[in-house]
Amino acid sequence: MRSHRNAKTTPKGRAVLVKRVLEEGWSVQQAAHGSVVSKRTVYKWLSRYRAGGEAALLDGACAPLRRPRRTSALVEKRIVGLRGGRLSGPAIARRTGVPRSTVGNVLRRHGVGRLGPVKPKPPIVRYERERAGELVHVDMKALGRIGHIGHRITGIQNHKMRGIGWEHVHVCVDDASRLAYVEILATQQQEDALGFVQRAIDWFAARGVRVERIMTDNGSAYRSYAFSGLCAKLGVRHLRTRPYTPRTNGKAERFIQTLLREWAYARAYRTSSWRRRALEPWLRYYNNRRPHSALRDQAPMTRLRKAAA
Repeated sequence: MRSHRNAKTTPKGRAVLVKRVLEEGWSVQQAAHGSVVSKRTVYKWLSRYRAGGEAALLDGACAPLRRPRRTSALVEKRIVGLRGGRLSGPAIARRTGVPRSTVGNVLRRHGVGRLGPVKPKPPIVRYERERAGELVHVDMKALGRIGHIGHRITGIQNHKMRGIGWEHVHVCVDDASRLAYVEILATQQQEDALGFVQRAIDWFAARGVRVERIMTDNGSAYRSYAFSGLCAKLGVRHLRTRPYTPRTNGKAERFIQTLLREWAYARAYRTSSWRRRALEPWLRYYNNRRPHSALRDQAPMTRLRKAAA
């Protein structure tokens, strides 16, 4: 039990009070005056000390010694057993005849207040390629065009812009160094996707990084014969993520979260062109100066230079 923040006596203060009376010869009245408590309080702690020593000066539990109306251990065992069959609290209450509130208290007391997932979550598999360019992750994110400052900033729902259209952010992230290349294009269709990948690989090549593998999701642009032909032409092996499993392309997904938080939604842009102009400065900051926790607080370009040295 925690002492009240304004308590006049704590276990240490009680020990001092007892010591003053029993060892230093203080009178009860003097000890009470010195500790700013009543004489009755002094007598109480003296009595407890004589009965149980220093251990008796500690705070005791607030729970009553007897609970005649507490749910029996047998009933609690049955409630927990029914929970193992994934029954809800109200269903268990109907079966056992125990009030819902009591069922809820029992379940929380035994650590099963909430039902877990039917299937356990798969283990997290973390990996990182050794060389820059060994694998790059490609993904897209659609962003609504901006006509005026919208509801994400003002919090007013009728400030939403409807029918103004979309822009599509294409991203390419290197697995080893987290170096990133980003473009904002009009669509996510095959022509824009192929052009972006070609320019991204050229951008990495200009920085001394030869791309060997490229990982994408299963979007139609990436499943086309034209994309397969581009990869063959560039000498790049194409890997696709497992269907409905975005974590397979986790580094691109994580980079998109950072991109949205620190660029797309970081400030109130008046128009889409204002947001577009802010991308390049932010991307330079990300690649050259922004500490990355997965890189031991190094910037991606710093990791790349150290790997090349």
